[in-house]
Amino acid sequence: MSQQKQIEIIARGVCIREGQILLCYGRKSGIAYLPGGHIDFGESGQMALEREIAEELGLAARAGGFIGCCEHCFVQAGEPHAEVNLLYLLEVPELDPAHEPQAIEDWIGFLWQPLARINEIPFEPAALAAVLPEWIQSGHGHLVTAPVVKN
Repeated sequence: MSQQKQIEIIARGVCIREGQILLCYGRKSGIAYLPGGHIDFGESGQMALEREIAEELGLAARAGGFIGCCEHCFVQAGEPHAEVNLLYLLEVPELDPAHEPQAIEDWIGFLWQPLARINEIPFEPAALAAVLPEWIQSGHGHLVTAPVVKN
């Protein structure tokens, strides 16, 4: 019997300061992505985002308005994955782009990247990098990356 695949529901934050965007990255993979994490049963996306920032950075955060949804399918270590990323504006008052944020968890790191140069680093979902500046300006967007073919 095969294991049933799950669609992950993730709250992600868009924190912009002085033209810089806050990104999280995997220390082993080096791939950057918007900070956030899984929404637990009974949480709103905003609640989950604020909780995840507290867990990963040890800082209070305020999740603001919803700006978009990215349905993302990908293959990782030979296995297909699917996630729905709900994007919210994010404020983390204690962070300053002049200083590298320090993660609490050792498997991730944080960095500031010029929003205008987000496509110059390994970023996932890659297609999101092209539309994110427009979403920030307009306050809304929807993106679907190429679906994984079902077996």
